[in-house]
Amino acid sequence: MVMEEILACEDWGLVDYRAAWDRQERIFADAIHRKQAGLPVVNRLVLCEHPHVYTLGKSGKEENMLLDAIQLRAKQAEFVRTNRGGDITYHGPGQLVGYPILDLEHYGLGLKRYIYIIEEAIIRLLAGYGISAGRLEGATGVWLDAHEPSARKICAIGVRSSHFVTMHGFALNVNTCLDYFNYIHPCGFVDKGVTSMSRELGHTVDMKSVKSALCGLFVRLLADASLHP
Repeated sequence: MVMEEILACEDWGLVDYRAAWDRQERIFADAIHRKQAGLPVVNRLVLCEHPHVYTLGKSGKEENMLLDAIQLRAKQAEFVRTNRGGDITYHGPGQLVGYPILDLEHYGLGLKRYIYIIEEAIIRLLAGYGISAGRLEGATGVWLDAHEPSARKICAIGVRSSHFVTMHGFALNVNTCLDYFNYIHPCGFVDKGVTSMSRELGHTVDMKSVKSALCGLFVRLLADASLHP
């Protein structure tokens, strides 16, 4: 089976968060419509970066945003309430954001295993760069030194699902300016830090290579899931 039959990888480049959200919603709604009509759904992995923006999940707490409107403007950032899961996070240049828009039933997946696959793709990607990462029980995402006092998050995950079709997704800190995380309680945590691939490695990471590797990993993990439901 060729890659395109399993997963279409799309690169939207640097795109405004609201514009990307609107585009996602249109693709998401079309996928649900096609599924309900018995038509094939194009499964996609959208990769992009956003200008500075803080997004709050539907179950998040607004007090985890530590800047007011004037301070946000001074930081050239905006604040957006979204319909994804999770609490508050930051997106910005140098961070790889992924929006898988998938029919989970096509792969024989439930939501819990789907999130596990996202985490697994990121963990394997980081291992390829010599970064050892893992999971933290009770906290979705990918962490370094997960069970140590030095625990720090490198990838946040927040998804939405309807009729087993997904949208939203993950945010991996590649070359992210981590200073912007100082103005929130990331994902609601007040006692854990954040990090990036560039911080851990001590040098800037080629984003194009990260995107290519991640697409390949998603293709393989989803193909394996469909073969071993």
